[in-house]
Amino acid sequence: MATTSLPYAVAFGTCILLYFVVYPVIVYFRDVNGLRRYPNMHPLSGISWLPFIILSHSGERSLRLSKLHQKYPVIRTGPNALSYGDLRAIKDIYGHNTPCTKDGQYVVGAGSHYHLADVVDKHDHARKRKTLSSAYALKNLEGWEHKVADKTYKLIQHLDKCCTAPLRSGEVVKPEDVNVDFRKWSNFFTLDAIADIGLSEKLGFLDRGHDRMTGRRTDGTTYECDFRPALYQTARKQSLLIWNYEWYPFIDKVSNLIPFYGRMGKLSKDWEGIPMELAHRRLQRYRTGEKLDDFFQALMEDKNGYPNNLEWGEIVAEISIMMNAGSATTAIAITNIIYQLIKNPEILKKVTEEIDAAVEDNEDEDESGVLAYDKIKHLPYLRACLDESLRLFPPTPHGLPRETPPDGANILGDYIPGGVTVSMSALVAHRQESAFPQADKFIPERFLGEEGKRLQPYFLSFSAGARGCIGRNISYLEQAVVVASLLRRYSFALTSPDWQLERLETLNWILGDMPVKVWRRKRKSASSE
Repeated sequence: MATTSLPYAVAFGTCILLYFVVYPVIVYFRDVNGLRRYPNMHPLSGISWLPFIILSHSGERSLRLSKLHQKYPVIRTGPNALSYGDLRAIKDIYGHNTPCTKDGQYVVGAGSHYHLADVVDKHDHARKRKTLSSAYALKNLEGWEHKVADKTYKLIQHLDKCCTAPLRSGEVVKPEDVNVDFRKWSNFFTLDAIADIGLSEKLGFLDRGHDRMTGRRTDGTTYECDFRPALYQTARKQSLLIWNYEWYPFIDKVSNLIPFYGRMGKLSKDWEGIPMELAHRRLQRYRTGEKLDDFFQALMEDKNGYPNNLEWGEIVAEISIMMNAGSATTAIAITNIIYQLIKNPEILKKVTEEIDAAVEDNEDEDESGVLAYDKIKHLPYLRACLDESLRLFPPTPHGLPRETPPDGANILGDYIPGGVTVSMSALVAHRQESAFPQADKFIPERFLGEEGKRLQPYFLSFSAGARGCIGRNISYLEQAVVVASLLRRYSFALTSPDWQLERLETLNWILGDMPVKVWRRKRKSASSE
């Protein structure tokens, strides 16, 4: 029996060798797309995606690429993929008139329906953007400021309870005074805020201090899960394995047999039911006739009240990306800016003085401690600090992949044949010394005045062009209100001056805990203190 099966085993092994080794080598040397002229990220990058998958497991993919791009403006990262480090490529790849479209990563990573962020077809994207643009219009967002203010107040209520005695000069932080994980609570803030803005949903994470919630299966049954692990481990697994698009659906399923990936796969299932449950709840309210001032209302009807007639799967998909991108990136941004300011006390002093000067004693500030957006939205140094933090560690460092059109495209003056994946990491762009001298340092002054305006074409924290982030206005609103309100009211300290925030790159960053000591500021101008 064993002898009989041997030829079949040999034949199978030969097929595997031919498909996974011999064929890629032949394709590499045939070089139909002419990509061999570019330096490889790894000696095998032109033959296999395996080196990039291995790099992704390091958790610092874009940082490694940034170092390589200091020497090479274009790097081949996979058999059919190029990464760019020359800032001039931004316009060619992401600009408004680019012929490039979102590549296969968005197709294999999508669910049953595309949402605004992963839809590939340009006409379908234009339809979606038109439908959703009114919901994200600045006038609407400022009308929803009270929802952001409410969540800021809830965050302040918690921090007030955690306040300790002021830290004296030269004093070492006591371990028992480090009682706030700022990373966790900033994330509770963004989740509660976007759920209220988008769905008029009171998640209550800030009230309860945890993110346990209900998910819904397709059969209507429900289950309990934790929001943040479900969301972040879903993104982590995808970022580790998605790079070979052709094989990703198969690899994604088979990998669940390995405990490391299996745990993430289980959490992915948990995540799928969260936007479904939230959409279900809000739809029930909509059907009973509630007219609520939120994103969902704009999703269901146009500004004249006519139904948009979206399919249920599309509604769930849009809720999914809203709860994902609308919470994760802003939470990362808020954590990063507070971290950078604690690390740079002179800059912290300067921005705090600007905020104090803009908010006169008892003006636009009540007992809640929440500052009015209108009072702080035009503060130049505050905005410069926000932008510099977004530059130094963009919440989405991943190079958003685009595909050249069938007839090819010119990038940096070179013709790139059709069907090639091209990308530029925001982190790579932001570490280019030609535009950002001392790029590894936190220097908000670079974003002030005319110099700051000159840098905007190279600022990719919200991507660029027609596919730029539609939610950037709401992110700035949340960042400005919560950061200014906290700096006005509190002082913070890390466990030690040399403490470092842990970062793990997926498509966004997964940040580690950020334990801090917090205490009330003594303000000379504040009659209440």
